[in-house]
Amino acid sequence: MQTVDDAELMRRYAAGSTPAFDALYARHEGALYRFLLRQCGNPARAADLFQEVWLRVVNARHRYEPRAKFRTWLFTIAHHCWLDALRAQGHDATHAAEPIGPGEVFDAPSPTRTPEALAADAQAVAAFAAALAALPEEQRTAFVLREETEMSLEEMAEVTGVGAETVKSRLRYATARLRQALAAHGAATDGETR
Repeated sequence: MQTVDDAELMRRYAAGSTPAFDALYARHEGALYRFLLRQCGNPARAADLFQEVWLRVVNARHRYEPRAKFRTWLFTIAHHCWLDALRAQGHDATHAAEPIGPGEVFDAPSPTRTPEALAADAQAVAAFAAALAALPEEQRTAFVLREETEMSLEEMAEVTGVGAETVKSRLRYATARLRQALAAHGAATDGETR
């Protein structure tokens, strides 16, 4: 079913095809889970949100209309689930995520690297995860959507309910803050090795 587009798979699923749902799930599960994990920073919470998103997809299957790409629709649901979870806990959209552990989202380093290089990699990953978690929710959402889905600015604007220029600004600010944090980490690391 790889050659069948997502909208057609969703139509087939609404008509009762379980393999169509399985194909949609397989295509989007990794990016969706990583998006939610990077948003909240907690694997158990991300898993709960992940299940909630797919439950909403299942419940909306008969109402689905392909006005946008399925991926855009799916990540809009995910974004709303995340915001609902924040509101339920009394947080607003500036909430910082919990830092993610290096092995929770990022690929494992090469086993042929030296112990020193592996330690430096782990420190860099931890610094990046902490910097990502410290971003305001709007900036983190824009950055993670871009990294996980490679959506266009217009698609990201649709997911988040703001204009494309706003998304562009959020990406710019997020990137600048991440670079600044990583540069500070690099300077601190250089100072430790001297």
